[in-house]
Amino acid sequence: MIDVSSLSVRFLVCAFLILTTYCEAEAADATPAGIGQTERALLKSTCVDCHAGESAEAKLDLQQISFDLKDKRARHRWVQIYDRIAAGEMPPDPADLSAENRQALLKSLSSALLQVDQAEVNSHGRGPMRRLTRQEYEQNLRDLLQLPELDIRDMLPADRERLHCNKVAEVLDMSRIQLEAYLDAADTVLRQAVASGVKPRPRKQERLPATRMFLTAQTFGEREAMYYAKDSKLVPLSMADLNRIRKENSHDPDMELAIFRSASWPYYGYPDQFKAVQPGTYRLRFSARAVRQLRDFSLKPAPSSIPMNFRARKRSGADVSGDVRATKEILDIQPEPAIYETTIRLKQNETFEYSLLGLPVPRAINPPNAPLYYDFPPRPEGGHPGVAFQWLEITGPLDSEVWPPASHRRLFDDLPIRATRKGTLPVELVTDQPEQEARRLLRRFIQQAEREPSPVEVIQIYERLVLGELKRGEPLAEALLLGYSAFLCSGQYLYLPEPQQSSEQLPYAVASRLSHFLGNTCPDAELKSHVADGDLLQPTILRSETKRLLKAESSEAFVNNFTDYWLSLKDIRRDEPDARLYPEYRFDDYLIDSLAMETRTFFRYLLEENLPITALVQTDFIFANDRLARHYDLPPLEGSNLRRVALPANSPYGGLITQGAILKVTANGTTTSPVIRGAWIMERIMGEPPPPPPPSVPAVEPDIRGAKTIRDQLAQHTRDPVCANCHARFDPVGFALENYDIMGAWRNRYRSLGQGEKVTGIDRAGHDFAYFIAGPVDAGGQLRDGRSFQNIQELKQLLVKNPRQLARNFLQQLTVYATGTPVRFSDRPVIESILDQCEADQYRVRDLLLALVQSRIFLGTEPVAAAKGSES
Repeated sequence: MIDVSSLSVRFLVCAFLILTTYCEAEAADATPAGIGQTERALLKSTCVDCHAGESAEAKLDLQQISFDLKDKRARHRWVQIYDRIAAGEMPPDPADLSAENRQALLKSLSSALLQVDQAEVNSHGRGPMRRLTRQEYEQNLRDLLQLPELDIRDMLPADRERLHCNKVAEVLDMSRIQLEAYLDAADTVLRQAVASGVKPRPRKQERLPATRMFLTAQTFGEREAMYYAKDSKLVPLSMADLNRIRKENSHDPDMELAIFRSASWPYYGYPDQFKAVQPGTYRLRFSARAVRQLRDFSLKPAPSSIPMNFRARKRSGADVSGDVRATKEILDIQPEPAIYETTIRLKQNETFEYSLLGLPVPRAINPPNAPLYYDFPPRPEGGHPGVAFQWLEITGPLDSEVWPPASHRRLFDDLPIRATRKGTLPVELVTDQPEQEARRLLRRFIQQAEREPSPVEVIQIYERLVLGELKRGEPLAEALLLGYSAFLCSGQYLYLPEPQQSSEQLPYAVASRLSHFLGNTCPDAELKSHVADGDLLQPTILRSETKRLLKAESSEAFVNNFTDYWLSLKDIRRDEPDARLYPEYRFDDYLIDSLAMETRTFFRYLLEENLPITALVQTDFIFANDRLARHYDLPPLEGSNLRRVALPANSPYGGLITQGAILKVTANGTTTSPVIRGAWIMERIMGEPPPPPPPSVPAVEPDIRGAKTIRDQLAQHTRDPVCANCHARFDPVGFALENYDIMGAWRNRYRSLGQGEKVTGIDRAGHDFAYFIAGPVDAGGQLRDGRSFQNIQELKQLLVKNPRQLARNFLQQLTVYATGTPVRFSDRPVIESILDQCEADQYRVRDLLLALVQSRIFLGTEPVAAAKGSES
């Protein structure tokens, strides 16, 4: 076992290397520049009256602000002033600053800001070096060590977020506590990569008949929720019957296990005995059919498929403890009996449960002076949908066919192994030249892991660490793992350098930036080969590599992570639907998952098909599966797979802004707010972020009692001209989205808990509900520029008339995500040049991304030649 002294040495080595890297990156200084006397005089004559002293508007005191633009805080403030003047918002009265003086002032400010900002970029790049996010660190280790199922993200502190992105360098700090967490994670990963023994673990195969597939004879919700059947008829087995069958091993092969409920609480639907004695991947192979439960508890084939997956979990009671993880693959169980197969990753002592998607959940009833029981929802017309299982086969753990596994060979090449005699690893390396092999394997590992060549003197630091462990009597493998983990927690590995024109390592930095942009991981072999050949920065090569990475499997990480932050999809489970107002959404995890998949599939489609940027607002299609078709009131679809579906004419759906996932993350689970939705759309999609609200002004919460409409409430809220002017930026857009409820379904009238037409019924969890249909939705409005609309369709037509604004915002979001640095003032001419380049072909989404990668913003240098034209 590595002792405390070894950990301390490793910590000091990593801290030293990180600090050295950081100091080298921050050594340069910016060239000073300032605001000229003419501009100062003009600002004083037009702006100081409102922006001076303690009562200065927007807390901008022009008498106190520094005019020296090498001061980053002052420069940031002057960029804000420039933008306010350019937008015509400062001064608020146009008569206070003539058009001629406004243009002269803007020209002079722009020149000064560009000069100092570009000088700073020329000195030491657009921004500081960036630490890997914990997602990137995990993916780098997965690929380096060939451990695709590696899961160490939660061992690391969460990364901070800025500008709707988790890759901004300025907030990706590194503390002592964080470094210790990275060291612990690296050590854990490396030990997982070592062979578990001198040969693969034996695979155990267990075949379970139906009467061994479920722990109990019945579950919460009684027989309507689950029972055993034979010849499509209920077999009333008690727990005593089931125990006898299991004890005698007298299982009837014609028996079926029929389940009719989702895996929401309370539930423990897992096999009677199985648990993973050893961690690893297990194959699940089973026979099943989709059925309907009739009134007499007989079964008939279902009219359509039933989606399901499996969830890894600990063996426990109904209150599940620990980690619950669903398999990524969803299986659509068909009405005819068939054999299905999937795999699941299990930790030691975990089991798995059957997770049928979109089915009812029983209701807990606790009557006075009587025991608690669970009631199942009323049987719908046609019967309860469910799945009948005939048998289940479990095989695992599934170790590599080649031994030692690839992960072990990444660490120790082909050195022979034997059962360990000393140390904490399961195997040890066999060699009569440990020091020579230590040097060879260490250099080999560093060469595999490094993203640019490591200086000899740096490698020697790790060599001394490893050789020191050998001299202390540590086994070769243990000593090497210490050196490996130190490298994996060094600044060289944890940080991505900013590409700079003057650096000899520019191609390496660009390759790392590109691979982490589009895959959250290190450059692959093909990308490295172009660096080695010296042709990566050639426009045709860089373009083809970008397109290749966009098509690669690794691009799923880009799609997921970018949409998680830009579009807030990571928050899609943040607020549970209010069951009082929206009983139809109770426990509907399948809907929530489908909504997130829809948005991610749509974004990928935009890139693959290179659609115009206006598709963010308006398209004549959506992606839907069986659940989304019902949600959006479209013709029925079968199966969980998303597919492109044409929309009827004048549909309120289509585009990004009316997708259910977007509408859910901009609602709070109970009500919708035009303020929140409108501000979100204007900031995330249109690129017009609203200023923060005054701290003394309370937020407007819609009245769920139905006494006042949200429009009436906002009218009272914005009586103050200052409030009204700000709300005019985003409220109208939010009102156009009021026809969509908290999950994005269409509505013409609001719901309330107090006034209107009463609606009653029983929800999918068996609960009685009662809500009221209140006043009608008024989705009309007028934009700040005077253009009016009556509904979402008309608003979309207005928004798509400014594709350049949509494209500019998208480029800015990509820039932050790809480079870890917000768009600087000196980047603005480059952004506009890209927009000019893509304008003729409607600002197509992939064209914008490709042009960004070809720009000096991404490359840290002027491109060899500009990429031209669009692609189909």
